[in-house]
This record gives sequence, structure tokens and C-alpha cells, in this order.
Amino acid sequence: MIIPDYIHFTTEIDSTLSQLINRDQPDKIAVLTDENTEKFCLPKLKLNAEISVLKIVSGEHQKTIATCEEIWRFLTEKGFSRNSLLINLGGGVIGDMGGFASATFKRGIRFYTIPTTLLSQVDASIGGKLGVDFEGLKNHIGCFKNPDAVILDSTFLETLSSRELKSGFAEVIKHALIRDADYWQRILTENYPSEVDWEFLLKKNVEIKNKVVTEDPTERGLRKILNFGHTLGHAIETWYLDQKEDLLHGEAVACGMILESHLSYQLDMIDKSELDQISNFVSHLYKSVTIPQLSQLQPLLKQDKKNTEGKVNFSLLQGIGQCAWDRRVTDEMIGNAIEYYNSIK
Repeated sequence: MIIPDYIHFTTEIDSTLSQLINRDQPDKIAVLTDENTEKFCLPKLKLNAEISVLKIVSGEHQKTIATCEEIWRFLTEKGFSRNSLLINLGGGVIGDMGGFASATFKRGIRFYTIPTTLLSQVDASIGGKLGVDFEGLKNHIGCFKNPDAVILDSTFLETLSSRELKSGFAEVIKHALIRDADYWQRILTENYPSEVDWEFLLKKNVEIKNKVVTEDPTERGLRKILNFGHTLGHAIETWYLDQKEDLLHGEAVACGMILESHLSYQLDMIDKSELDQISNFVSHLYKSVTIPQLSQLQPLLKQDKKNTEGKVNFSLLQGIGQCAWDRRVTDEMIGNAIEYYNSIK
């Protein structure tokens, strides 16, 4: 497997982190956490170095410029310099936002990402995408910058609920569908989650994503395939931010993968048996969700970052294990996909 130098696999987080700190010799160190990672994950970091801890409130609602201002203010008050280090300990929200705050503070300070959820370990921490939500639009403000280190410790997965694990597994499914048909067949035959080889899974997904982002680091072409399930999935996830019922990222992506698989089917890019195989597996693993009306989704779809000339672009399956990007569909086709999703609840 081809793994970038900045990614480190370990089950001894304190030892690995100490080695990296000794390598980089930062003058100051801070750890960004939320109330969950402070309680369950921070105690694993038994460091000799003096560190400051900034705890923010967990959740997608906190992924804003206002929270970045809180981080920048904290670093300023602690006297952080360009030779300082911010360690982002948490899931995708902490990684995206902490990385963005690090990349922009004094035009960039060192930062390590220690992803603590399956979702962030297999996807969000790899590829250098950083950012925050803005005006209700997901990841609307951001940049591309790889961390100085990503430390992947599978023991953090023991702190997760079954729902959080399942949310992360949606990105595993996505990677297999867009890039590796043999891996998809392995996923189909494993008894998730009891028979999952987490070490293999983490390395396999990092390898898949790294190959894609290495070829297209700033998402001009091939990297767009990583958005399969996300165009409609992100729109649904964003809509749910203002609802009483919560929806995790992976749950929205699971919904999006069924919908976008049906779009692929309507364009004759996959056949009925492939559509059924995907839909049956995903719908069995994830609860069905209420999909808003197309009229409610359209304003959110129009803000998708893959759009060109005001037109919504989709990344759709070209058979299982392959994916095409910049595909256009009609509103009628999206409506058909929603009707199909509702029929398999």
C-alpha cells in the first residue's frame, strides 16, 4: 500500500506524538478538543511537553468563522508564533475547522490532525481539505493544506457509539463503489461490524483516497469522484441542520449514495442488478430518512462547489468500482430518484 509520509498508523498514540513533537520542536503546543474528545480521547495523550487545551462545543453547528475567531483569539492570547503547534483532536468538524484556523493563523502554523472517529480516519483527515460552514452552506469557506502529521489510532474507535461507527462506514462504502470493485465484494461478505479488520480497513481507505488526491490535489477533475453520494447527501444534511431531528454526515451520504446510484441507473451507467445490490446493502445498514421536497433542495444544490455555469454537476457510478464526474441530470431525474428511495423504505 502507498501511504504518504505525513500519515502515521499507531496504537500507541502518546509515543508516536512525542516522536513527532521532538522532530518539529514547536515553541508552544495547544490541543483543540470538544467535550467528547476531552473526556474520552485527551487522556490518551500522555505527553511530557506543556500543552494548552481549548475545548469547544461539539457539532456541525459550531463549524463556523465565529468558532475560528475563538481559536485565533486563544492562540493570540497564549502567544503562539509561526513555530507553534496546534493538535486537532476529534472528528471531521475539529479536523476541518482546526486545520483551517491553523492554516490561516499568522498565515500558517504547524498542525497535527488526530482523527478520533471512523469517518475522519478513513476520509476527512486525508487530502488536505480544510474549512468551515458559512450562511448555512457546508464547507463554503476553506482551503487546501495537508497537516504536518495525521495520526491514525484505531483504539479511538472503541470510544464511539454504534451510530457513529456506522456513519463513518458510509465513506468506506463510497470508496469501494467509486474505485475498487473487489473491495466492494469484500464489504458485502463481511459481517459488519463484528468481523471488520479495522487495521486493514483504515489502510485500504487511506490508500484509495490518497491515490485520488495525489493525482488531483485541488479537485479539478478526478478528485470529484470522492463526492459520489455527497451532492444530494450534503444538501439533505444541510437541510437537516434546521430540523428537530439530527442527521449524521454518513447517514446523509448513505441516503445520497442510493439516490445518486439511481441517477446513474437512469443514465444507463449501471444496470438494475447493480442498483439493487447497492440499494439493498445500504438500506439494510442505514435507517431511512425523510427527504425534503426537491424545491427545498434546489437552493442548496445550486451552491455545490462542483457546479459550473450555474449547473449542478454530479459524480456518478460508471459501473461498480468506477466513477465519472461532471455529469448533468434533470429535475425530473432527481424526482425519480427520490421516489425510488421512498419506495424502498
